[in-house]
Amino acid sequence: MFSNDIGIDLGTANILIFKKGEGIVLNEPSVLAINDETKEILAVGSEAKEMFGRTPGKIKAIKPLKDGVIADFEATEILLDSLIRKINAKGFFIKPKILICCPTNITEVEKNAIREAAEKTGARKIIIEEEPKVAAIGSGIDISSSSGHMIVDIGGGTTDIAVLSLGDIVVSESIKIAGNAFDNEIIKYIKDKYNLLIGESTAEEIKKKIGSVNNEIKKNKMEVKGRDLIKGLPGKIFITSEEISISLRKCVNEIIRAIKHVLEQTPPELSSDIINSGIVLTGGGSLISGLSEILTEELNVSVKVSKEPLTAVALGTGIMLENCCF
Repeated sequence: MFSNDIGIDLGTANILIFKKGEGIVLNEPSVLAINDETKEILAVGSEAKEMFGRTPGKIKAIKPLKDGVIADFEATEILLDSLIRKINAKGFFIKPKILICCPTNITEVEKNAIREAAEKTGARKIIIEEEPKVAAIGSGIDISSSSGHMIVDIGGGTTDIAVLSLGDIVVSESIKIAGNAFDNEIIKYIKDKYNLLIGESTAEEIKKKIGSVNNEIKKNKMEVKGRDLIKGLPGKIFITSEEISISLRKCVNEIIRAIKHVLEQTPPELSSDIINSGIVLTGGGSLISGLSEILTEELNVSVKVSKEPLTAVALGTGIMLENCCF
């Protein structure tokens, strides 16, 4: 039977859409470009991201989602509507049913804002699920059993930590330390040490190419270009993975602290299960070199990265759409 029901991973950095029967059909940055004078939408997704930090005065590149929640309601509505139209989910007589994910521990007001933005795209029904639960399902974890499982989802705006058992979250915590915070710490480190100002896109590129949180891992080097703050002219430096490790230490320590806090609240029976099953990492932040090794050492529990860390949430929405009756 034909269905145009969709699952959405509404991420601060990227929006992924799973279409029932087809799989992941869209993976685009959560960015739109708008003419500030005419309010005309010029681009969404990848095309808009290319404009970020490069636009003339009257054109704005906007990231409408911050820390996993809606910061600009109207822009989020436009972005969602444009991306849903892009996959043709609205091009049929039957309106889509949407399963959308959000961080744990957000307020009812923030949850209602997500629901309202999705409803305005023309959906016939909205279901909201918490990201770590869906990420666990997308990582192949059977959360329906009585055994305890722990998932740490390091996205763009938030790191969501949860212990799951019997199909639901038992203990959870969400902190605003994740991929974007990593980028900001890299920008700050280079500014403070080298008096070189770089943009968010450059910081993200550094993180992806030579990002590391372990000084013992093979050292890599990368040329970085930006604006020399003393001369006011274009400048360039070389930076090493060891320096990136130093810049990210504070963020990693905050994530460790949050995981320990969740473990401290976990019932003993489930703690025993987690020792056996280990902790699973998902999200783009989990791909930082050396992170799983550092966490394993600090937590005394095996920590491994999901097979599909970037798409685990979107895949989880697909599994839920295929197997659940909403």
